[in-house]
Amino acid sequence: MIAPLTYVVVGLAVVLCVAAVWYAVRDRLIDDRLLVVAALVEVGLLALLVAGLADLGHITDDAEKATFVAYLVSLPVIPVGTSFLAIKEKSRWAMGSIAVGAFAVGVMAARLAQIWMSYG
Repeated sequence: MIAPLTYVVVGLAVVLCVAAVWYAVRDRLIDDRLLVVAALVEVGLLALLVAGLADLGHITDDAEKATFVAYLVSLPVIPVGTSFLAIKEKSRWAMGSIAVGAFAVGVMAARLAQIWMSYG
């Protein structure tokens, strides 16, 4: 149940990362299109949070469970934080922060799927 949703989130994070890098190269500021992609990533992460916490008993190893919960809880903060930073900061580096944040979301979400599949 959580794996397909995770793959969608990773895909959206890759799109957001590539778009943010493109914006940084072109020296463009954040706009509605980029905010929509960030919002879609956020909605996916919130759905992952609910689904992951609802079926947390699926993971039996306590260390992996702690990692899983830490990733689930911290991931939704990243797109919101980087988006607000990009709105406030009017430079190319704001797009760089969105790109790095989107990359981090993609990697951490892939790790979520890896933990989930290990105990499936």
